[in-house]
Amino acid sequence: MKNLKIPNTDKQRVVILGGGFAGMNAALHLKDSAYQVVLIDKHNYHTFQPLLYQVATGGLEPTSIAYPLRKLLKKHANIFFRMAEALFVDVDNKIVETNIGDISYDKLVIALGSTTNFFGLPEDSTSKMKTLKSITESLDLRSFLLENFEDALLEEDEEKKKSLMTVSIVGGGPTGVELAGAIGEMKKHMLPNDYKELDINNMQVHLFEATDKLLGPMSESSQKRALSYLKSFGVHVHLKSAVKSYDGNTLTLANNDTIHTDTVIWTAGVKGIPVNGLPKESLYPNGRIKVNAYNQVEGLENIYAIGDISCMVSENLPRGHAMVAPVGIQQGQLLAKNLMREKQGITPKAFNYFDKGSMATVGRNRAVVDFPGNKIKMGGLVAWSAWMVVHLMSLVGFRNKMIVLTGWLYNYMNYDRVLRLIIHPSKKRVVEKINKEIEESILES
Repeated sequence: MKNLKIPNTDKQRVVILGGGFAGMNAALHLKDSAYQVVLIDKHNYHTFQPLLYQVATGGLEPTSIAYPLRKLLKKHANIFFRMAEALFVDVDNKIVETNIGDISYDKLVIALGSTTNFFGLPEDSTSKMKTLKSITESLDLRSFLLENFEDALLEEDEEKKKSLMTVSIVGGGPTGVELAGAIGEMKKHMLPNDYKELDINNMQVHLFEATDKLLGPMSESSQKRALSYLKSFGVHVHLKSAVKSYDGNTLTLANNDTIHTDTVIWTAGVKGIPVNGLPKESLYPNGRIKVNAYNQVEGLENIYAIGDISCMVSENLPRGHAMVAPVGIQQGQLLAKNLMREKQGITPKAFNYFDKGSMATVGRNRAVVDFPGNKIKMGGLVAWSAWMVVHLMSLVGFRNKMIVLTGWLYNYMNYDRVLRLIIHPSKKRVVEKINKEIEESILES
């Protein structure tokens, strides 16, 4: 049996699965502790997911929102990193099986985050949609959007040309709203100059939301502001409009209305990514793991779950905490402190989320901010400035902060998104090329 070659020690070993906001903070707050810490992630970097949409729309380069995990942890002798994918947890023998070997643990922290939730939509529809959960997906989306405009330049059929230039976004939460605003801003300021031969009026940006409001958790005034901002960019907002299917060309709604579009981006929901081996009774149907007030997995000793993957149900939170970064950060920090308290024989503290408020940006000088309890609400330039400051401060690494700030200042002064680059063909173009080669091979034979 291969192992991950972690040095033997008389310290108890804490294995953390996932280097996102929750896992990274748990590891860092166990630095120089009485534990040996092993952080496992399938990537060797931490991704600042709230800004993925800006990579997808050419506003930021991917390296500005990613940070090497080894660089983050290199100064701490008790923390080790392995780039691996967790496959199975042997609960009885306290072993995690990965694609590169096995590792034993004394304490296991599951922080694997979330993935796209299509809410039962058929696979033949979802396979044709774009998602935005990783740097790879954001780069693929950027290439796909620009490739469609390149194709539209050469398209003779007017209806097909309009379809290539039509972007449909499903989900009116923060990601959907921010992405719609960014693409609307591109339509207004950038794409007309890049593609002078095209009639930009043929480009449509649609945002579909199944409920009757955008940004559900935010205040009514912020919801109305966001809607107004989107409309100022020419975004068509469709409330009470659930999506039923998509065949790659036609998006069909629950009321059977249709829209011809070559681009559908799904941002409508997320679900947990549990690792195999956990008992079914420890999981909710949406993949999130049941935890108590101390983030301990229900029914299991020495196994914890934090961040998006965890679901801490209470009378006030019947569906658990929102799957957002601040929850994961606070849970990771508290769990690390509780593990150290346990070493010292001190009673651990229950998790109590400190809500600092909610915010979303819709474009240049347009954002909405709600402070805790929705008592204080802001919009416009002040909210937009606050949004930028919060996100800059949350980025990992001084270099990343400076690159993002410089990029934002350049974009602001020039009404431009300079990184409109097709670095590699999108997945759709790769598949089309392979299919064409297969057809040509069959014809030749």
